[in-house]
Amino acid sequence: MERIRFANLDQVSNMKTWDHFVRWQQSRRTLAKDYSFVIGHHDRIDLQFLYMNRERPTVTWIGHSTFLIQLGGLNIVTDPVWSNRMGMHLRLTPPGIPIQGMPEIDVVLISHSHYDHLHFKSIRALRGNPLFLVPAGLGVKFKNKGFSRVQEFNWWEGQLVKETYFSFVPTQHWSKRTPWDTNRSLWGGWAIDDNLFGRSVYFMGDSGYFSGFHEIGNRHEIDLALVPIGAYEPEWFMGRQHVSPEEAVQAFIDLRGKTFVPMHFNTFKLADDTPQEALLRLRAEWRRRNLCESKLKVLRLGEILTLH
Repeated sequence: MERIRFANLDQVSNMKTWDHFVRWQQSRRTLAKDYSFVIGHHDRIDLQFLYMNRERPTVTWIGHSTFLIQLGGLNIVTDPVWSNRMGMHLRLTPPGIPIQGMPEIDVVLISHSHYDHLHFKSIRALRGNPLFLVPAGLGVKFKNKGFSRVQEFNWWEGQLVKETYFSFVPTQHWSKRTPWDTNRSLWGGWAIDDNLFGRSVYFMGDSGYFSGFHEIGNRHEIDLALVPIGAYEPEWFMGRQHVSPEEAVQAFIDLRGKTFVPMHFNTFKLADDTPQEALLRLRAEWRRRNLCESKLKVLRLGEILTLH
């Protein structure tokens, strides 16, 4: 029996033909992009605090879509990728915390199977004996790699770990690791609700803009939203799978989040936009909409943001 192929909620397809890819690569040859601007490391990375902390809710940016989230007494890592390169390109910035400097991890959240979000060498190097929460269809790959503490989720399903509830929520994207497994596993984001201290963190993963952000905002009261702003150019190629900075702001408004932290930029050359371009467009849209400046938190690598 043929294995299931997953689809987006509104049946939007992100599949591109070879002709689309060739057109993109041809257009790239005419571009001269400046990658000299990057967000650097925080001046003082307090690893000792992260090792000891089991009470204060914090978020620390490692890079790209990798965060250390401390919530409900748990150490949580999203989409762990400490790789020094992605494809043919070297990493633009070193990780905010070296993987050997990470505290013991309790839970690992995976948004989808793409290589810039799932790096098994990094996962193996994490300290602790974490529980892996992964999209439906991806658990077998983890188990084949020797991981036993793995649970799969469809959209809107969740798991309570101690006093923290993890809910797998929809995005508009796709999945693939080999030529034969396109959309054989699901994709999504994670809403993390700490019932002990009453804090909520939303991790989008990857997504194009879609109406589902309204529903997520209706179901979860989001204190902090980790939202991608990079890998959006050319928009005719990337638009259905990656939000532009302007769409990221609209998604945040739909989610009714309290604080916006940008991610999915500043680390890998995945598309034709640069970290500086993404930030400039994000800040311009933020000002255009007259949003409160204090609600936008652009983290430096290794910077610890405490949720109040």
